[in-house]
Amino acid sequence: MFKIHNLALVAGLMTVVSAQAEEGFRQHEAHVHGVVEMNIAQDADALLVEITAPGMDVVGFEHPPQTDQEHQALDQAVAQLKRADDLITINAAAGCTLEHSNVRQTAHHHEHEDEHEHHDHDAAHESEHHHDHDEDADHDEEHHHDGDEHEHEHEHGTHTAFSIQYTYTCQNSGKLDHLTTQWFSHFPRSHEIHTNVFTDRQQTAIKLNPDQTKVSL
Repeated sequence: MFKIHNLALVAGLMTVVSAQAEEGFRQHEAHVHGVVEMNIAQDADALLVEITAPGMDVVGFEHPPQTDQEHQALDQAVAQLKRADDLITINAAAGCTLEHSNVRQTAHHHEHEDEHEHHDHDAAHESEHHHDHDEDADHDEEHHHDGDEHEHEHEHGTHTAFSIQYTYTCQNSGKLDHLTTQWFSHFPRSHEIHTNVFTDRQQTAIKLNPDQTKVSL
């Protein structure tokens, strides 16, 4: 079992790391399909691994499931994500045992306002300028404006992401020196994992890819 003080320290660290990572993920990575975030935190015998991935990478779509096929894909993905041993392998000498796995799906609203607002303003200005001279041109401009509104509405869709957390106890934490991930094998839509590492010995950030799946701890 976790020692209380170790768990508190790691949980506190992960809270800070997760908040920073999720904020960065929402702002920069949430719609970069193929880019995943992974945070690894270790303190004494406690080890936590957290992964945040776009819904597109995991199930092939980012909207809430609508069809039977999409519901089935979601159920299968969640079951896969809960099997930590299929996705994360820790060097055996450390004697790490999975204590808990948690998978949750989050949704957020995606907006691109400035570009469309400026474009609409320019379109309206141009339409007003030419209205008295060429009604056909005005009609074309109005049609183009409607197209922008449709595109603008499309950009405001709901997008989903997955947050996965694995909690381990390691009997020989002094021998904990690396882990590897099989994420790319199970979710081939992903092509990069931005990884933050916080351990007793180091704090670092690396990028993983299908050819580089090992994290030194």
